[in-house]
Amino acid sequence: MSSLDPSGCKKRKRVERVFKFKAFGEQGYPIESCGTFRDNVKALLEYGNVEMAFVNGMTFWSFQLEVHRHPPSHVLLFVVEESVEASLNRHCKHCIYVGWGDHMICNKKYHFLVPSKDTMTAFLSYEGNHSNIVMGKLNFVELNGHTMHGVLHSNGFGHLLCINGLEMGSDLAGHVVMEFWNRLCSCLQARKVSLIDLAKHKSMDMRLLHGVAYGRSWFGQWGYHFGRGSFGVTQQMYQKALDALQNIPLCIIAQNIGTSNMEIPLLLSRYQTLSSRSLVTLSDLLRFMLDLKSRLPKESTLHTYNPRILVENSCRWSPKRIEMAARVIVESLKKAKFRWVSRQEVRDAARAYVGDTGLLDFVLKSLGNHVVGKYLVRRCLNPVTKVLEYCLEDISNALPNQEEFITNDSKLKTRCKISRVQLMSDMFCIYRYILKGQTKDMDTTITSTISLASRIILDSKYFVKDYSKETPLKLEPQVGEKSKLYCTITIQDNEDINSHEECRKKLVTTPYETIMLRNNATFNDLVDEVEKNFKEIYWGLKSFMFRSIMNLNPKGSDHVFRVTRTGSRLVFQGNLVETGMSHECIYESGSRQSFILDCACGAKDDDGERMVACDICEVWQHTRCLKIPNNEEIPNIYVCSRCEQDILVLPALP
Repeated sequence: MSSLDPSGCKKRKRVERVFKFKAFGEQGYPIESCGTFRDNVKALLEYGNVEMAFVNGMTFWSFQLEVHRHPPSHVLLFVVEESVEASLNRHCKHCIYVGWGDHMICNKKYHFLVPSKDTMTAFLSYEGNHSNIVMGKLNFVELNGHTMHGVLHSNGFGHLLCINGLEMGSDLAGHVVMEFWNRLCSCLQARKVSLIDLAKHKSMDMRLLHGVAYGRSWFGQWGYHFGRGSFGVTQQMYQKALDALQNIPLCIIAQNIGTSNMEIPLLLSRYQTLSSRSLVTLSDLLRFMLDLKSRLPKESTLHTYNPRILVENSCRWSPKRIEMAARVIVESLKKAKFRWVSRQEVRDAARAYVGDTGLLDFVLKSLGNHVVGKYLVRRCLNPVTKVLEYCLEDISNALPNQEEFITNDSKLKTRCKISRVQLMSDMFCIYRYILKGQTKDMDTTITSTISLASRIILDSKYFVKDYSKETPLKLEPQVGEKSKLYCTITIQDNEDINSHEECRKKLVTTPYETIMLRNNATFNDLVDEVEKNFKEIYWGLKSFMFRSIMNLNPKGSDHVFRVTRTGSRLVFQGNLVETGMSHECIYESGSRQSFILDCACGAKDDDGERMVACDICEVWQHTRCLKIPNNEEIPNIYVCSRCEQDILVLPALP
């Protein structure tokens, strides 16, 4: 992470406030979350550093966040305000896919980005090239590979587009990034946030593994639950599929494995021996394996320093001398107070205690990214000076607690033999031969049940968290000399939109917004405030004109709080003055109001999956349901079976 430290970049001469990454977004740090979503965003941006003023509908702010003080490491959070009016595409496909197509288009959306090394490098290169700076920053938002990218519309609904953890080259673990995003949404008082779970580990779908093990996806740890299924999958189907797989007895699986595949019975026996309690179901087994995996050391990235391992490759020095040299180097680095030190500085400091320079060179070469005692010795090449540098990191709190998975009984030796590599291999075996059903030796009924349930879980990708349940509307009687009302609007009598009763039913009211009014305000004042707020939020309401308040008939000069109580919910009815206003101008679904999906799987709305339309009836269907493989191109001309049948029964031409 040191290569991303913005404080060392000459292009950033501004003095920026540094925030603590692990506390950013907590109540009062940096803002008190006491207003509406839009008020909280504005308050947050006051603490940001303006990277670029309004350009092509976008404004950039940045926040410098300190991840570690020793050794020093930072990341940047960029907030990009995008004006929908200047956007190339006003409609949000993510809203459509998660089922929010009936939401009104918002005037603004805010991108929250934590760049990765690659995307940060691209940003800095454009920042130095004034001829391409505008295009570069526009492309920066669209780049793939950010450590985190979320977008929130000005009505408080949003989407987490991506997070990339250690396995994708990030310096931050995935759960650390999710904690950060969760704090950010809570701090801003977002309403609902969706995500699409496509996370894989070693080619295994994590939503299937975690679903069977814990009854929820990996994102369920932060309150994300089933939002919408693809291919006609409903929440009830998803829950039944989870229950079916979780409760499959391991004895049934073992009994139905043929002699040609003895790997599964041996695997079941191995983890039954390792567990301190009985593993009865498939859920018990996968939960135990995932919990054990989280406690095992990562052999591929972190090696405990063992002088005897080095001696096997070279017998020139004894283990005692190698260990002594390693301790001297660590003590020299400790004096540097966890800052990065060049190889030559470390070598010179250690020579006062170790005269053999060959031994020092050997240990320095071998010591990088190894653990000595409670310290991890980091080594990297300085990208500017091209010199090797060393730094210590205290990992006493990060080292796995061996006592958590080692007992004092006879199972000790067996337990110690389980490596992370072996565990992942066993997990893949379960995934492939049980969950994915890639074996011909299991009973047909069990195979079909597991295969169907797994398919339903894999077709459930969209998950949603309702943040408003965590921060419910506070019905204070008044705040100072002002009182609160909760208001929403509906559109009426528009000749283009409301010409049919069916369309009128679809025009659901917008979410309630908090309106602050003086205690002596009149209804004229209230109407002005409501129109101002909703026009500021929604693109399609710029010509909205108030007509009436549902279930109330006050005069404009009447005092609001003599007619209704503080904290009341009011519905304002009105129409759009601008003629020619259509769904495409107002709703996220846009022109897709005429889109017809009628698939054999039962889906009726666009779920983001690959589809093909009949060239005669123009009805869409999933290519998967039509048995068109993903590796095959969609036919240029396609006629559905119904139209094909109609053509066959047509009378022949004379």
